Formats: sequence, C-alpha cells, structure tokens
Amino acid sequence: MLMGEYEHSLDAKGRLIMPAKLRQDVGDKFILSKGLDGCLFAFSMQEWLNFENKLKSLPLSDKNARSFVRFFLAGATECEIDKQGRFLIPNNLRQAAKLEKEAVIIGVGTRLEIWNKETWQKCDEDISAEEIAENMANLGI
Repeated sequence: MLMGEYEHSLDAKGRLIMPAKLRQDVGDKFILSKGLDGCLFAFSMQEWLNFENKLKSLPLSDKNARSFVRFFLAGATECEIDKQGRFLIPNNLRQAAKLEKEAVIIGVGTRLEIWNKETWQKCDEDISAEEIAENMANLGI
C-alpha cells in the first residue's frame, strides 16, 4: 500500500526523486497523469491497468464521461526511475501541477499524488478531521 508524505526538490531538468519506500510498490516503470485538485497521479502499471479498464467501461455517448477520459489519458505518460532513483516529469505535467522547485509526494493507497509544496500545504490545512469523521458513514466506513 502506498502511504506517507515525502518532500523533494525537482532538479533543473524536471526530475524528481522517488522515495525508496515507494519504489517497491510503484515499480521501476509507472504511469503519470494529471490528477484532481491540482496534483499529479502516479499509478503502478497494474493499478493503471485497473484504472484504464474503468475508463474503458464509461459510455462513449456521455459527454462528461468523454471529458473525464480525455482529462486522464491525454497527458498520461510512462515514467521510468533511473539508477539515482529519479524520474522525469514532462513539462506539460509540471505546468498542470504548478511544479517548479519544491514538491511533495504522498501515498494514498493505490496511487501516489505529486503536489506543488505550497498547494499541498494549503490543501492539508483545509482538511478537517471533524468533517471527515462526519462523512465517514456516507462513504461506508
């Protein structure tokens, strides 16, 4: 299971270190795509196949479904971790997540999220344990 929070800096070429604790679960090759809430999503190859199958099952006749599929697939790319534990984030994805220098990688179970450090700090501050607790029953937890 992917979990934890890790801060790293992007180098001048747009490469980011994949924390060693996460490499085992995400693998040496993984898929990186635009995510929700202003971050990027990183999926192991197996989790990407699971996600891709869900996208394939969406109805082509539904405009919202087509937009959803485009959002995730248009900018998706396969990444490979080099011998120094780094991977390249393409420019279009760096721009989408406003990644410049400081980034935060968080594990959220089946995927990683890669955030601009400031954006993550604001999002993290906005998370209310009380609101989450109140909504857990609605989520079936």
